[in-house]
Amino acid sequence: MKYDAIIIGAGYAGVTAALNLKRAGKRILLLEARNRVGGRIETKYFDDGSYVDLGGQWIGPTQDRIYALAKEFGVETFKSYDQGKSTLLFNNRLKAYNGIIPPLPIYSLLSLDAAIKKMNKLSKSVNLQQPWLTPNAQQLDSITLYSWMQQQMSSKTARDFFQVASEAIFAANPAEISLLHALFYVKSGKDLDSLMNIKNGAQEERFVGGAQELVNRMVKELQDELRLNSPVRHIDQDENGVDVIGEGFKYSAKKVIIAIPPALASRIEYNKPLPPNRDQLMQRVFMGSVVKCYAIYKTPFWRERGLNGLCASNKGLITVTFDNSPKDGSKGMLMGFALANQAKSFLELNPLEREKAAIDCFAAFLGPEARNYDLYIDQAWANEEWTRGCYAGIMPPGAWTSVGKTLRTPCGNIHWAGTETSDIWNGYIDGAVRSGERAVSELLTIS
Repeated sequence: MKYDAIIIGAGYAGVTAALNLKRAGKRILLLEARNRVGGRIETKYFDDGSYVDLGGQWIGPTQDRIYALAKEFGVETFKSYDQGKSTLLFNNRLKAYNGIIPPLPIYSLLSLDAAIKKMNKLSKSVNLQQPWLTPNAQQLDSITLYSWMQQQMSSKTARDFFQVASEAIFAANPAEISLLHALFYVKSGKDLDSLMNIKNGAQEERFVGGAQELVNRMVKELQDELRLNSPVRHIDQDENGVDVIGEGFKYSAKKVIIAIPPALASRIEYNKPLPPNRDQLMQRVFMGSVVKCYAIYKTPFWRERGLNGLCASNKGLITVTFDNSPKDGSKGMLMGFALANQAKSFLELNPLEREKAAIDCFAAFLGPEARNYDLYIDQAWANEEWTRGCYAGIMPPGAWTSVGKTLRTPCGNIHWAGTETSDIWNGYIDGAVRSGERAVSELLTIS
């Protein structure tokens, strides 16, 4: 049998593409290397019906495509908990505060505010569809976000806080990220305020039942087309179509959509070599580094003290935490991120050392009660064979302006999807959905 299209990767991008192609009457096949769907979205369910999201979990305003799917498949959302005071552990001083303005010295606050406004202003000039055509693209792409921070903020405290925020957004050190990519990413998600905030921001809501619930429902329409535990090793193509090959299988199709990050797509062997610039792109786009850590408690004890569980620090392996308790607050679930270089250090520890390090951070934020936990669990996405990092692929300096135009450009019969290829909400679930829809539009237009 020759399929109209084979989709590689059953995350939100691949499942969206497969579902839309099937509904368009196309004969398709969806291949997934893992034993589950969801990709970088994974919900772990416990025997008592509770759950934690080990991967992506949040959605927020203007993420219209994921909201539309949630409505279509009957998956409810609920507001992330943000009532009460946030906690700041900065330069070894612990402070609780109301609102979104951190209790920093006034000079540092002014410096920080000016930098945020400058980044938002600069981002407005970015060409989202073709970032390499942005005014002054070469200059913006030649320096790192870190270098720009040094230029913009004379206050070290302001720079430290900005770095904590940027690492929470990108899961990478600012010294690794092209300024042009940072500006592209900010505009892709509306502005820096939207990316940082819970209320009216990218972290505003979560899915009832976990973030994997929606994709699990979507894939029910694809039971006959889905093949799990099917990693693709080779893709052979000529003018007539493609052969997709793995251990124990070989399938043929007119077209293929690769809906996995560039770093993973580079591990596939292509018998007709990809264009050199595309190959260079896949070598250069690197995955972020993050370990997601959970401590589960009988109750969200911090709420009783008027705290919202949102903590930030410029010291320690875990620099940001959130209240990830269930909608009804029946359990306390504190989630912390080890990010960027801290994640790399965290990964060098054994499981018991990681648990101790995480709980030590939680106790520093919320006091000795944080040590009275029932369960600890963490997820290191860099250890995942079919992920190799999170949240998403990131452009280092020089990549957008030299090889970036190959990111979405088809290579013969090979088309590209995945959140990395989205111009709107790049790096987010909504961006993954949009990328799957775009890839389908490409195939339907030419077929």
